[in-house]
Amino acid sequence: MRKWTLALLLSLALLCVPLGGQAEGAGLSTNAGTSPDAVSSPTDTAPPELDLSPTAAPEATPAPQSLPPVSDAPLLESPPLHLNCAAALLMEADSGQIIFQMNADSPRPVASVTKVMTILLTLEQLDAGRVSAEDVVTVSESAAGMGGSQVLLDVGEQQNIGTLLKTMIVGSANDAAVALAETLYGSEALCAEAMNRRAEELGMANTHFVNCTGLPADGQHTTARDVAVMSRQMFAHARYFDYSTVWMEDIDHGDGRVTQLVNTNKLLKLYDGCDGGKTGSTNEAGYCVSATAQRGGMRLIAVVLGAASGKERFAIAQQMLDYGFANYRQYPVARRGTKVRGQLPVTGGKRDGVSLVLDGDLTLLVNKGDEQRVQLSPSLPESVAAPIDAGDVVGHVDVNVDGRGVAQIPIVAGESVEARGLPLRRIWENWVGRF
Repeated sequence: MRKWTLALLLSLALLCVPLGGQAEGAGLSTNAGTSPDAVSSPTDTAPPELDLSPTAAPEATPAPQSLPPVSDAPLLESPPLHLNCAAALLMEADSGQIIFQMNADSPRPVASVTKVMTILLTLEQLDAGRVSAEDVVTVSESAAGMGGSQVLLDVGEQQNIGTLLKTMIVGSANDAAVALAETLYGSEALCAEAMNRRAEELGMANTHFVNCTGLPADGQHTTARDVAVMSRQMFAHARYFDYSTVWMEDIDHGDGRVTQLVNTNKLLKLYDGCDGGKTGSTNEAGYCVSATAQRGGMRLIAVVLGAASGKERFAIAQQMLDYGFANYRQYPVARRGTKVRGQLPVTGGKRDGVSLVLDGDLTLLVNKGDEQRVQLSPSLPESVAAPIDAGDVVGHVDVNVDGRGVAQIPIVAGESVEARGLPLRRIWENWVGRF
């Protein structure tokens, strides 16, 4: 009888544990260009505001995540330039923001620009450690027999993966592309399947690959947007630029023959800051290029498809890059770990509030002088219920430019908050277990 009495008293104690106070409303539109006030004290449970002080730091570091996705809507409704080509697109590489585009989603052949995906898959295999640049490849009959642009590989010739990758990037070598495809995937057909899987992962909805070279093939096509997407991924690999900046080099075939490799991307010599890109041309595709240049820490990608001549494709790309660098700059909107001023009320917890931090880095492309048009608006619930773990997502920040939503940044709990009464519940369970 005494044990039942004690158990009843414990249950009454649990029922009498007070819950957290009434929740207060949260959410305040914040101008990213204004100077924030000081960070609130830990006991302050006022509605949170963004504190963009560069010294702000989280009490608990959230787990790393990918960059917040930004809107794929172009910053300009129509190109500000006359573009004498079939399709074009100008993109900022870090954020993936599109400055302007023309016929960006029209499927068409792109000739050797197709090799951007072949190069990307090779770079990913190298960075994953599945293969090494020093691994030796024996050239097959099918690889050596490829037409079009070549580095003139012989059947049975041995070259390492790094050399083959270089000849594909610099000289657009079809024989090297097939040799790599066979080494990495077993056959060119299996490589094409891998290329399509990767395209699907990247959201390249209007792309289909049949081969790894870009030689004419029924059913093979892509778009200016999709070329920019896969080019952006390729340019994200530092190893790529070890090869893309080579202007001229001799390739030793090991039997006394030497092939001179000359970069097909003439913008390396013509355009200040250009350090990479991929060219392509066939009668069907016209003259194409996906070129990149970096100035002042900002990297742009210019895609030109279906130009009338090789000289014209480079001239159009130059004009596009010039416009981007002249009119836009990168604006650091937020960084992971920035504190949100104030605390979010917690119900049923050992603490009445929880601190909040941003869980994403975001740099946007803005027209020079328009930084004040970037607005940050936190979206948070009135309260959260304990228990809470550090890093739990509790809301987000809407990033708007001129009222147009361009991104969302997650807001996470800066520390853990235990629920009240858990020790008493454990005592209750221990007592109940004895009956």
